[in-house]
Amino acid sequence: MRQFYGTSKSGNLKEALKGLSSPELIILMSNPDQFEKHVTELEALFPNVPSIGVIDMCYDTKVTEKGVGITAYTEGVTAAADVIGQVSSMPAKYISRVEQAVAKVKPGMNDTVCIDFCTGNDACVLTTIYSYLGKKNVKLMGGTGDGGKVSCNGKIYEDACAFALIKNKGGKVEVYKENIYRPIDKDYRLIASKTDRNKYYIGELNGRPAKQVYMDILKIPEKAIQTQTFQNPLGKLNGQDICIVSLKGVEGNGLICFRQVNDSDVLTMLELRDYREIARDTVAKIQNDFRSISAVFAVNCLFRYIYFSQNNAMDEYLNTMGQLNHFCGFVGYGEHYNSQFVNQSMSCVVFE
Repeated sequence: MRQFYGTSKSGNLKEALKGLSSPELIILMSNPDQFEKHVTELEALFPNVPSIGVIDMCYDTKVTEKGVGITAYTEGVTAAADVIGQVSSMPAKYISRVEQAVAKVKPGMNDTVCIDFCTGNDACVLTTIYSYLGKKNVKLMGGTGDGGKVSCNGKIYEDACAFALIKNKGGKVEVYKENIYRPIDKDYRLIASKTDRNKYYIGELNGRPAKQVYMDILKIPEKAIQTQTFQNPLGKLNGQDICIVSLKGVEGNGLICFRQVNDSDVLTMLELRDYREIARDTVAKIQNDFRSISAVFAVNCLFRYIYFSQNNAMDEYLNTMGQLNHFCGFVGYGEHYNSQFVNQSMSCVVFE
């Protein structure tokens, strides 16, 4: 298979598409001002080619912040794209569309991935999609877009999840998640209570006001909480794995997060690790798992982008990941890794 990546910082779609021919699937990453125009223009240029689109920044070894980016797959792939509607209320109503896409691409063992762009209610959507995909040996990665809109096959949708299934006829696919945080104490447990699932609110941790617990552990004032998440997000324990929970801010004596936390969830406090070393380890692991790499498509959290940029490390990070060759992706507002919805992470799919 082959992966194409093109970009235009001015938002010129034809410039971004220069050199692309005979695509089997197209992924559009656009800006909020030109998204609708780009969706319409792309469909006119490549009618009947499956496509999904999102409002977000894109990158290979450099970031395009306000223009447009195109990732496309050609040669040796089978692809299908569709959309799940009403994600805020009843995504399960549209599971037949996932089933139809799977039937079309006919996944084998570890050769197919689902890339999805969601407008919200990610945890519920992922549970819905992956309850079926997991049984079919289909991996999943993706993320949340900006502006509450996604596109699929030339149409724009709100309250929706656009997804594409890609079967690699030339080898395996695998998904990865990169976490640059670790627990400050492996035995430290914070039990959430008085939560509000709709507001992503945590009222108490270990029976005490959540805001005060967070401040006491880190010895910081209330005004520092919102930016402290770059150094010390919360982590939700999931067996031996940790799902990062970013903090959005304070409400009353509680905390507002960027993902859902439920009563009785077990959380821990995280701290930043050496992200340069983690990136090198990610590259080494992928290179060890694959004899050859045809393509890598990734989503990096907006908070990672902000943190790396503030520390003049974004280009360095992308250059490290670029050692994998054919590396590109987008900046999301939440990351998907199989059935998990996480924050402040990187997830990617690698094609042999």
